[in-house]
Amino acid sequence: MTQPPDHLPAVTLRAIEPEDLDLLYKIENDRRLWNVGTTTVPYSRYALRDYVANSKFNIYEDGQVRMMIENDGGRVVGIVDLINFDAHNSRAEIGLLIIDSCRRQGYATAALTLLADYALHTLHLHQLYLFADAANHPCISLFRKMGFTEGVRLNDWLYDGRTYHDALLMQRIL
Repeated sequence: MTQPPDHLPAVTLRAIEPEDLDLLYKIENDRRLWNVGTTTVPYSRYALRDYVANSKFNIYEDGQVRMMIENDGGRVVGIVDLINFDAHNSRAEIGLLIIDSCRRQGYATAALTLLADYALHTLHLHQLYLFADAANHPCISLFRKMGFTEGVRLNDWLYDGRTYHDALLMQRIL
């Protein structure tokens, strides 16, 4: 999937390859990221290799799909996920991570633009949603810019190992 708007960097969303294992291992085991997702234990290389080898990369079979975000030079700049896929209600939760050194360059906006198009025109989803840490202002700003609206505030929803954080449920009707 390529073709972001002209003012955004060119990105491609592609399936995870075995060559992505080292980067995936690094990202999944970065404890700083655990408070924005559901990971609570480190992943082994074996578990990640098994995931890459055995995943159908089909949201209807796996209930999720993960894609690497590549820039126009072929460098991986992040990962985007559709998880908690609900076919009956035509919705999925979004996960997005841009590598630290690649942030604030438009990659997240470009990737989300492609992902929303894919979700609507290929998967025929009706809505996308996410749970954002209420204190993560760059994340909230990005998703607002992408047409997501804030729903309920969930008190003490996310735990970072030391303190609880409120989360905002954000959604976009496609």
